[in-house]
Parts: sequence; C-alpha cells; structure tokens
Amino acid sequence: MTPKEKAEELLYTYRILLMLEETDCGNEILCTVIAKKAALIAVDELIKQEISLLCLGENYIPTWYNWVKQEIEKL
Repeated sequence: MTPKEKAEELLYTYRILLMLEETDCGNEILCTVIAKKAALIAVDELIKQEISLLCLGENYIPTWYNWVKQEIEKL
C-alpha cells in the first residue's frame, strides 16, 4: 500500500465513522474536514510512538507515516 492509498483509506474510514455515528457535522464538506483532522491526529500519534519506541529523538528521519501525513494534507 502506498502512502497515498493509506491516506485515502484513513480519510474514508473516518468519514464513514462520522456518518454511521450520525454526528451533526452539517454537510459532506464539514464531515470531510473533521475526518481529515482525525486522520492527521492518528498519524501524528503513530509518529510520536515510533520516535519513542525506537528512541530516535534528535536522530529522527521522516518515515512512511510522514509520507502518509503529507498525503492526507493534500486531500
């Protein structure tokens, strides 16, 4: 799976969740904005965990999750 495909999958998953939960997000555009923010939060948490678990700190080199984050931001 490419970073772009993962980004699209995450966004789609969060949009479906918002619709299933019958949240009052107003319209499809607003639901997409909320889903995008949720996907970015999830990816940021994965990046933080990766840095922590691998003890990367100052030596951190962007990884696959950074590419996924960039793709989410483009959507």
